[in-house]
Amino acid sequence: MSDSPVLVSQSGAVRTITLNRPAALNSFTAAMHAELLPALNAAAEDTAVRAVVVTGAGRGFCAGQDLNDPAMVVQGDQADVGAVIERFYRPLATRVRTMPVPVIAAVNGVAAGAGVNFALCCDFVVAARSASFIQAFSKIGLVPDCGGTWLLPRLVGRARALGLAMTGDKLPAEEAVRIGMIWQCVDDAALPDTVMALANRLAAMPSQALAETRRVIDAAMPMEFSDAITLEADTQRERGRSHDFAEGVAAFLAKRPAVFKDR
Repeated sequence: MSDSPVLVSQSGAVRTITLNRPAALNSFTAAMHAELLPALNAAAEDTAVRAVVVTGAGRGFCAGQDLNDPAMVVQGDQADVGAVIERFYRPLATRVRTMPVPVIAAVNGVAAGAGVNFALCCDFVVAARSASFIQAFSKIGLVPDCGGTWLLPRLVGRARALGLAMTGDKLPAEEAVRIGMIWQCVDDAALPDTVMALANRLAAMPSQALAETRRVIDAAMPMEFSDAITLEADTQRERGRSHDFAEGVAAFLAKRPAVFKDR
């Protein structure tokens, strides 16, 4: 396997991005960030890509920040962990949340710290049954980052968000599904095929509509009901002028599979 901290492969319309530091449970380093964000940007810009899968090499998804990387962590009076957030995690989380195609996190083992919240930034999290999720920040005197403070309470409610963030307890994948934090938990051996089947299904769907679905659901969360209806109307007005809407209606009426092209 390549020594690169990020591997990229393509199967049909599905781009797979693999975090590749298995000996360190794929923990984040400056070198990994230097390849991960460009890999996501490249997928966003490539019209041949209609779905993205993010996963980890070896026995873990991502153990969060590598505290041994001096390029990432400065301790003592000169510590500025906020600068690390601004430099690395804000652009990473924002990129994932604004991808023009669906993004699936295939969590094949432990996801901890920023690794959890990086996965939760994705549209779907499909986890192996042996996988687990740990909001490990409190154990080193920090608060959730990589979007965790926004994501957690919206996914599981305030009480569970506080419990997970304050205790830093390990959350098994099956429990993560039960409380609505992730989409699906499958047997370990079934994870690759399950994820690829979902990715191919999404790749055949109208990409613009899926990206807009993410946007309007997120935007509607703090809105009054009437404002959300207005947002729906404005968005549907634009979607109604698209090729994919015309194709979808035509395919429905003709009782044939639709061929979506907008990206």
